[in-house]
Amino acid sequence: MEVHALRKRGWSISAIARHTGRDRKTVRAYLNDERTPGVRKRREPDPFEPFVDYVTCQLAEDPHLWARTLCDELEELGYRLSYPTLTRQIRDRGLRPVCKACATATDRANAIIDHPAGEEALCGVPHKVSYEEPDNMRRPPGRVDAGLVRRQH
Repeated sequence: MEVHALRKRGWSISAIARHTGRDRKTVRAYLNDERTPGVRKRREPDPFEPFVDYVTCQLAEDPHLWARTLCDELEELGYRLSYPTLTRQIRDRGLRPVCKACATATDRANAIIDHPAGEEALCGVPHKVSYEEPDNMRRPPGRVDAGLVRRQH
């Protein structure tokens, strides 16, 4: 914005370059809208670009397709990037379509099932919950439980 403002005031490209600490070619590129400040041009082609159409088609067919499954399919097609890169590319490029059925999931009525403390409700049926260690569990040597101290004689 500063480069454009200075140019409107009649400053020369060289004067703007000296004032902003930029190269004259950079200032000229900003003024001609050939570059955007803070955005770097890739030196090499985008390695994900060959897979965009395939990913788009697969996700359009099944919006619930797991990214791990998709990554396995892509690896067979020559995909050499990582799984986190795939998920980031899907998210950043907006490739996963919105499922209309899932989009309204927050609008569904939620049932709150009352149950006494110490019990969990599974499928609406209360079940006792035990927080004690089962008798068949072995403790590692030297383990001290809260409230219990082993004395050595």
